[in-house]
Amino acid sequence: MNQALKTLRAVQWSLLGSIVLYVAVGEMFGPRMSAMNAALSYLFSTLAVGIVGTILVVRRTLVLRAAARLALQPDEAVSLSHWQTGYLITYVLCEVLALFGLVLRFRGSGLQESLLFYAGGFVLLFFFRPRQPALEKNAT
Repeated sequence: MNQALKTLRAVQWSLLGSIVLYVAVGEMFGPRMSAMNAALSYLFSTLAVGIVGTILVVRRTLVLRAAARLALQPDEAVSLSHWQTGYLITYVLCEVLALFGLVLRFRGSGLQESLLFYAGGFVLLFFFRPRQPALEKNAT
């Protein structure tokens, strides 16, 4: 469990750093702001909403269920695998949000439009940091 937690934290911090790198690359090498097809922006916005919904479903179906089982049996391999997989899928989906911002930037949008996707991916990735599974305290 501890090794899995360390690995997930390393992946999370690496992906957070890559989002910062996307912003830098987009600003240094991206084209000047130009007239952009608004349909692409609308498409990415719609996909982003779907991705956020998918992240929430993955967290509920994989991460939270596996964490509840791991709190009772920390050495259960299947639950540990589901827990790790859920986090990795969550992180990949957050990274896709940030990549939408980079694609928009290279297609001619300004930093302001791309920043919404960069920030969304970064904040979600930061917010969903891996935590050691523990028993929930029920207030009765």
